[in-house]
Amino acid sequence: MDKTLIVITGPTAVGKTRLCIDIAKYFGIPIINADSRQIYKELKIGTACPTDEERREAKHYFVGTLSLEDYYSASLYEQQVMTLLETLFKTHDYALMAGGSMMYIDAVCNGIDDIPTIDDETRMTMKQRLQEEGLEHLCEELQRLDPEYYEIVDRQNPKRVVHALEICTMTGKTYTSFRKREQKQRPFRIIKIGLNRERQELYDRINARVTKMMENGFLEEAKGLFDLKHLNALNTVGYKELFEYLEGRWTLDEAVERIKGNTRRYARKQLTWYKKDEQVKWFHPDQKKDIINYILSI
Repeated sequence: MDKTLIVITGPTAVGKTRLCIDIAKYFGIPIINADSRQIYKELKIGTACPTDEERREAKHYFVGTLSLEDYYSASLYEQQVMTLLETLFKTHDYALMAGGSMMYIDAVCNGIDDIPTIDDETRMTMKQRLQEEGLEHLCEELQRLDPEYYEIVDRQNPKRVVHALEICTMTGKTYTSFRKREQKQRPFRIIKIGLNRERQELYDRINARVTKMMENGFLEEAKGLFDLKHLNALNTVGYKELFEYLEGRWTLDEAVERIKGNTRRYARKQLTWYKKDEQVKWFHPDQKKDIINYILSI
């Protein structure tokens, strides 16, 4: 096993983009983006998407490749990344995957259950039912069809509830029956690197980044997407707070402060997830030389 996937992750705003570009340039390899929102071409400012200049420094895959109304999932991401890695490893000993979407990283490193792809008819039917009947009614149906999954699902998350019901209605089986949680073996070595900073330093960077986003036109970007606010991809920190402002519920200052607070909360959630993985080796983003030496030592 002489091929190695380098995984660099960490909380939002920690400084992954700059470091990963430097690492990619050192090894002469592209970056496989593992941010589930940067994959959408319409979400540039609010997701801190790599700039055109940054993308010229290092080739990025899975950045701005989909439209908001395109269907996508962690399972599809796993399949596409595995296909890409097969190609990249023909000419490189290393590949680099970087981002903060926990489920996407886990899908590539450990595999995701082989859950059937939802057909268009079922997806449109469930989307219409969600709009007409509401989330609470669909939760009640899920409780009848798959009580085991109902007990553990986030019942405030329409995407999770609807997806489980899509599987139940399309296959006639419970969603639980497809969730085996068996770790898949990968034909390459995986090195996991986590980036972190002192808590206040991270919070200051988050606050500064939100301020910069607003200066760069984040509100205008959100205005242009307002009619699509029902899409799950826009149920995202930053966009949903600005939608509240645009609907007259909050002042702009209140919305911006909420974005900062919710982003800090999300960063804590990310760190809690990553800290459970004992394979992650932690560094400060400024430790570029140490990170490169660590990779080479393995």
